[in-house]
Amino acid sequence: MKAVYISEPGGPEVLEIREVPSPVPGEGEVLIDVVAAGLNRADVQQRRGFYPPPPGASEVPGLEVSGRIAAFGPGVTKAFSVGDKVVALLSGGGYAQQVAVPAEQVLRVPDGVDLITAASLPEVAATVYSNLIMTAQLQPGETVLIHGATGGIGTMAIQLAKAYGAKVATTAGTDEKVGTATAFLGADIAINYTEEDFAESLKARNGGKGADVILDVVGAKYLQENIDALADYGRLIVIGLQGGTKAEINLGQLLSKRAAVIGTALRPRPVAEKGIIMSAVREFVWPMLTDGRIRPLVAKSFPLEQVRKAHQYFDSGEHVGKVLLLL
Repeated sequence: MKAVYISEPGGPEVLEIREVPSPVPGEGEVLIDVVAAGLNRADVQQRRGFYPPPPGASEVPGLEVSGRIAAFGPGVTKAFSVGDKVVALLSGGGYAQQVAVPAEQVLRVPDGVDLITAASLPEVAATVYSNLIMTAQLQPGETVLIHGATGGIGTMAIQLAKAYGAKVATTAGTDEKVGTATAFLGADIAINYTEEDFAESLKARNGGKGADVILDVVGAKYLQENIDALADYGRLIVIGLQGGTKAEINLGQLLSKRAAVIGTALRPRPVAEKGIIMSAVREFVWPMLTDGRIRPLVAKSFPLEQVRKAHQYFDSGEHVGKVLLLL
């Protein structure tokens, strides 16, 4: 089968398509014929040498796919059949024509979503639901601040938070993306972070109140401003480190707000935890996709042979929603 490998850390030019043996599903795993794979920031960080796969995971990048079940390993107890249309959350291996994955991390494609578009869903749906709802315990009427409005995480998080009855604020880097966040995605407040202090702007446009929950993909660069932006009893959930890993923190300010800073990552979690998250996604997020409260957003799709162009486009930051590879 064809699969993408990273020859050395670097830009999109280090991505190579190789012919390799097909995976064999192990205990409790299903084999999927991949139709499409979603690109994620983690793939870019892995390509650059900053985010190696967890021990035992495939060296092939790709954390989410859609496709059809091709075979079963021993001990699979989930009620799947060969040929079922499914999506899967992966620890790696998605940029390939086949992938073996624990059955707990596999869901049938939600009703009303086509098989290719479905590849845009598992990683972002699992990340957003597990962090906003399961970890931060976002409640209706609370204010949530979501950084990166028009990326895969941002577009899903804005829609899901709105569906849960939260007031949604978000940040973006251009006036065009600010307009997209409000007019197209439904954010209540959108802030151009290149022109405004987002903590001050949020409070000015939210009746003097900060955010009850912040979902942050930036990390160190935003740490102080995020804490400034928190309301009393606020929860800052850090899920990305695009802006660095180390920063000073004013513990006195954190204590005075009775606030919490929580760091999470989905990729290294045990299979059992991922299974719990995927079950929750099936129960709570899939119905929102079926009835239209959440829309999957695909910016652009590329054939596998154009994987370098796909990463160049992703790196440009021009996309609104997900970028897909077609296998």
